[in-house]
Amino acid sequence: MADAETDAKPVDQDALVADIEQTRANLARTIDAIADRVSPQKNLSRALEQVLQRVSRVDPLIVGAAAGAVLVSVTVVFLVRRRRR
Repeated sequence: MADAETDAKPVDQDALVADIEQTRANLARTIDAIADRVSPQKNLSRALEQVLQRVSRVDPLIVGAAAGAVLVSVTVVFLVRRRRR
């Protein structure tokens, strides 16, 4: 008696080739996705895009006020250090 798992079954060559091509395409997409995920340049681009999106949601007046406060603070620190010399 032949075991059902070891019996040779006729295989449709066209179906087999199509299955192999589909597997190759899936593997190629997976490799591309992994390469995209670990690429330093892509990671930097994604991080920059996130920062720009967050900044675009903030009121420009608040951003300007914060930049002005930083500028004034740096100027004060610079002048105080210069005066101590």
